[in-house]
Amino acid sequence: MNTLDAIAALPDGAITSPAARRNADAILGVLRAHLPAKGSVLEIASGSGEHAVVFVGALPGLDWTPSDPSADARNSIAVWGALAGASCLEAPLALDAADEATWPSRTYDAVFCANMTHISPWSATEGLMRLAGARLRRPGGLLLLYGPYREADRPLAQSNQAFDDSLRTRNPAWGLREREAVDALARTHGLAATRRVEMPANNLMLLFRRL
Repeated sequence: MNTLDAIAALPDGAITSPAARRNADAILGVLRAHLPAKGSVLEIASGSGEHAVVFVGALPGLDWTPSDPSADARNSIAVWGALAGASCLEAPLALDAADEATWPSRTYDAVFCANMTHISPWSATEGLMRLAGARLRRPGGLLLLYGPYREADRPLAQSNQAFDDSLRTRNPAWGLREREAVDALARTHGLAATRRVEMPANNLMLLFRRL
């Protein structure tokens, strides 16, 4: 989970992210409403691991598998999980959405990804959709994406425009994605857009179901 917010490393090796603390409750509300009471969830780009610990603690019927390509992030996830005594939190995977060789072989009831699509090349979003199409159980497996998006029928908030400009300055391959393009990409991998939820700070939660 990456928002480009300042993060701090704690003495025990964990990372703490202000963004994760700010938005965890709002995201949890959507997860609680739409995830099954029991099942398995794969989280892509888990970052510090603070989200995963909050969610698995509040949704004890779910086996939650975090992942991140960063070794520092995976260490932080493990530390937060140990501190919380989160027995349903699986060991973090070294998963890169764009690299199929790193994907797990098992299937999941849901895939969750926060704040990755805009802070990565488009190839990462393409990989995420391929992964969800291949690893979500059918029918009805759920993909949830959280973050800011551009929308053709709605003006872009000034804060999101400034964020987009900052991202593209840092890396021309980054930037807020067009929601319609994300929906179209999902369809090519057997995923139907089913719900758009407005979230605080001009973010969205996009829900897709495996057909």
